[in-house]
Amino acid sequence: DVTVVDHLEDGRKSLNLNDCVIADYLDRAEAKTIFEAGSDFNGKVDLVFHLGACSDTTEWDGRYMMENNFAYSRSVFEYCIERQIPLVYASSAAVYGGGREFAESPDNERPLNVYGYSKLAFDQYVRANLTRIKSTVVGLRYFNVYGPGEAHKGNMASVAWHWYQQALNDGELRMFDGSHGYGAGEQQRDFIHVDDAVSVTLWAGGLPARSSGVLNCGTGRAQTFKEVAEAIVTAVPGTRISVIDFPDGLRDAYQAYTQADLTRLRQFGYAGQFKDVASGVGEYVRWLAS
Repeated sequence: DVTVVDHLEDGRKSLNLNDCVIADYLDRAEAKTIFEAGSDFNGKVDLVFHLGACSDTTEWDGRYMMENNFAYSRSVFEYCIERQIPLVYASSAAVYGGGREFAESPDNERPLNVYGYSKLAFDQYVRANLTRIKSTVVGLRYFNVYGPGEAHKGNMASVAWHWYQQALNDGELRMFDGSHGYGAGEQQRDFIHVDDAVSVTLWAGGLPARSSGVLNCGTGRAQTFKEVAEAIVTAVPGTRISVIDFPDGLRDAYQAYTQADLTRLRQFGYAGQFKDVASGVGEYVRWLAS
């Protein structure tokens, strides 16, 4: 039985719930009141997946970001550990910033924007309170997730979604010019299909008590934006690729390279495999087309 907590001021987000049968629904503000008051939900809570956040990497209102991504998460955390309820929450690869090392170590964590900082601040809070945790608390640092159900994210939807829309509407997809020492489309990210991200998330929810900490959720492969573009062109024949100027306002807060270090994830026992860009984006575009 799943209770959904969401913020449906934009009612279009409800379309993602159409194929779900839920036990209850709470607005995020109502749920926050319950978490902070320490009162009870409708029925026993066995597990919490806390995936909500402001994920806009171009948002610079630090007060807004910290309220949404840090303070709310802290309320959920305190509620769960007091009742020994397992908690899986969304961290982000944005905490690594422009570095080249992506192991879950403070030495590698230098975010480039306030979104990344808000996620890192909560990871640090969890680390500082590990000795208080008698159940399980796992933070998953999601890398570049793409796949079904992301249309409501607007600008923060994946490049695969945006490029598919451009291919359909304009017959071309627009790729950023080179930056940070890379040629056009040669910037690299760890692109993970949402099905694989969900598999890791559900697995984390079943970890035994005291298996707590922060884990990367990526494929362990850095692939180029050009590879994503080629997968779109393969799926939508006749699509042209054009190159546009790299936005000046994005340059200083842009990750030109990410690749999840999966050592710790494997040590915790996750054995699943991950789709590469060619198969994952191809599958996604077929889903969009249907």
